[in-house]
Amino acid sequence: MLHRRGRYDRLADIRRRDPVAEYHPIYHATALYEFPFDSRMGLLLAFWRTFAVPSIAEILAGTGEIIHRTDRRADDTGILMYTLVKYGLDHPDGRTATRRLNQIHRRFTISNDDYRYVLGTFLFEPARWIDRHGWRPLCCHERTAMLTFYTTLGRRMNITDIPPTWNAYKSFYDTYEAQQFAYTPAAAQLMTATHSLLGPLPRPLTPLTGGIIRALLDPPLRGATGLAAPPGWAGLLLTAGLGGRAAWLRHGARPRSRGWLAEGVVGKTYPHGYDLAALGPSGPE
Repeated sequence: MLHRRGRYDRLADIRRRDPVAEYHPIYHATALYEFPFDSRMGLLLAFWRTFAVPSIAEILAGTGEIIHRTDRRADDTGILMYTLVKYGLDHPDGRTATRRLNQIHRRFTISNDDYRYVLGTFLFEPARWIDRHGWRPLCCHERTAMLTFYTTLGRRMNITDIPPTWNAYKSFYDTYEAQQFAYTPAAAQLMTATHSLLGPLPRPLTPLTGGIIRALLDPPLRGATGLAAPPGWAGLLLTAGLGGRAAWLRHGARPRSRGWLAEGVVGKTYPHGYDLAALGPSGPE
């Protein structure tokens, strides 16, 4: 595992590594040591972003999992994805998680472009969040490692024609959103059902949850999910809070010496543990 003594020591270690051959140690350090909160927020935004594509929203709403079993569905996705991040694609648990992802998705008719887009949300939304709100931006080695991680996962999920470079993939991603994002009742229903996934806010901020969520989303995503523009105070609150947090981490906080999920990948709806190979909805495969 990568080690550090000072604020930028781990970044220096990352820059000494081969970002393709050692993509997993780098991504592991980025997601679980350097930016654990930011990575989680980016993955939540990635989840929300899929609602804006009508063909994807129809499938997600049609299963009833997100609407009626919101916390369990979020746990299943989080456990599977963070198992891959923590242990790697070639670890036995990583292979089990990949196999389970393939089993879950096999029952649906999903276009290759939709698969490429969803895979891209896991890459670009955390990166976008980190660059905007993290205590430092991502470096080129981290971007290459993340791209390698997700393109490798995509190939193991039989996704084809994945753009081979960051810029090419980002061009596809942005173009697909511009062409596909549209309002649907399913998207609005999914968004309403998942507000709680933001997590418990400090008690004084609880009544402000709706405004904060709207401020987290950009206009195309708000439009596709039927949300109004946020009140002015929500944007100011987010800017001040996240900016202050980044400054404190950059200048005042001690470097993280223990990785997030050091005790393993857990879920609040599985207090007694889980079978990785059985996560997700049951039914014909």
